[in-house]
Amino acid sequence: MTTTHGRPPASPARRADARLNRERLVAAAQEVFTEAGPEASLNEVARRAGVGPGTLYRHFPNRSALLAAVLRERIETLCELAGRLRAAHSADEALARWLCAFLDHARDSQGLGGALLVEELDGLGIDCHRLILDTAAGLLADAQRHGTARPALAADDLVHLIVGIALSTVRGPDEEQPGRLLALVLDAVHAAP
Repeated sequence: MTTTHGRPPASPARRADARLNRERLVAAAQEVFTEAGPEASLNEVARRAGVGPGTLYRHFPNRSALLAAVLRERIETLCELAGRLRAAHSADEALARWLCAFLDHARDSQGLGGALLVEELDGLGIDCHRLILDTAAGLLADAQRHGTARPALAADDLVHLIVGIALSTVRGPDEEQPGRLLALVLDAVHAAP
């Protein structure tokens, strides 16, 4: 059997190696971008992943593609957290814990998102805002059904409040301020008795 290019298809072991290399590259990029920002050395990413620069560029042809993969991984992980929180906590506690995780994500990923806005978004492959908004809406709706969140509150407003906290505190000297502001938001979310 040959592919349309006249080459035999890759063996399952080769595909598994390629998948593993890609996962290592994304994990290493997460670390490197967290430490040094979105302009960090791609050679350092390859080195930490235990692969050569050629392997990095086979998977990610440019910085934008790698940034998109890292951001996608972070957002998917954040959104998957909602299911685990729902299973382990009450509706209002799940919402509060997820909003705290979302605030951490928004503060940590700010440079990545900004770098992607400057470059092309084609490689992202997902609508980040839609995933986050849908997750927030589901958690908020659960809390509203249980009577622990204001019925008129919109998920979009809640997401914007958290992003506003992240933007306004990311470089501030007061490390406790994001938590205090989030506590104010959570107080406003709770339905009046």
